[in-house]
Amino acid sequence: MTYASPDTKFPLPHHKGTVFLKPVLDHPQIDVGDYSYASTFDPPEDWAARLAPHLFSLSPERLIIGKFCQIAHGAVFITSSANHRYDGFSSFPFAIFGGGPLENRPSMPGPGPDTVVGNDVWIGQGAMILPGATIGDGVIIGAGAVVSGTVPDYAIVSGNPAQVQKLRFDDETIKRLKAIAWWNWPIGLILENEALISGADIDALESVQAKVEPKD
Repeated sequence: MTYASPDTKFPLPHHKGTVFLKPVLDHPQIDVGDYSYASTFDPPEDWAARLAPHLFSLSPERLIIGKFCQIAHGAVFITSSANHRYDGFSSFPFAIFGGGPLENRPSMPGPGPDTVVGNDVWIGQGAMILPGATIGDGVIIGAGAVVSGTVPDYAIVSGNPAQVQKLRFDDETIKRLKAIAWWNWPIGLILENEALISGADIDALESVQAKVEPKD
């Protein structure tokens, strides 16, 4: 039995609310890796607008999502173009309602940072990712969490504001997992070692990585 291609829009033919994001996102400011998917109970026509409603084609910032990420119903990315100025007396965006071109208008904020999501990240239902968040590999984000700043690799975060509840593994195991980077393996090798990737035997997983690394 063949495995779904990362270019398949609907990897579950019976459920149009689950999509691989790479083939459905046609947006110049979004970069998403293979096999990352999103699920919803009310499939939109425009997945980019659903996931990142404030990211416009001319926005200066980008949304970058790694491979094998899992994005649940209602999760949303509030990217930097949603920001208002708040360093002065008023935060009102006068410029967007007219009065001249947007460029160099004093009520408009400057360009903001990219939002970056690592590989194998699980984003729970209704989570909100704020502008400029950087989320490490293997992170789990709890339902309804409001995430900002930098989330370390393999952390579990929840709450508003989101806080690190714990790390999924010790520092040495995380370092070894980052070196293995199984998400960069060919899909055939990933499936062949599904039990190891879904399990917790780091030595066995490293033995597979040793076979795929190029020899000097």
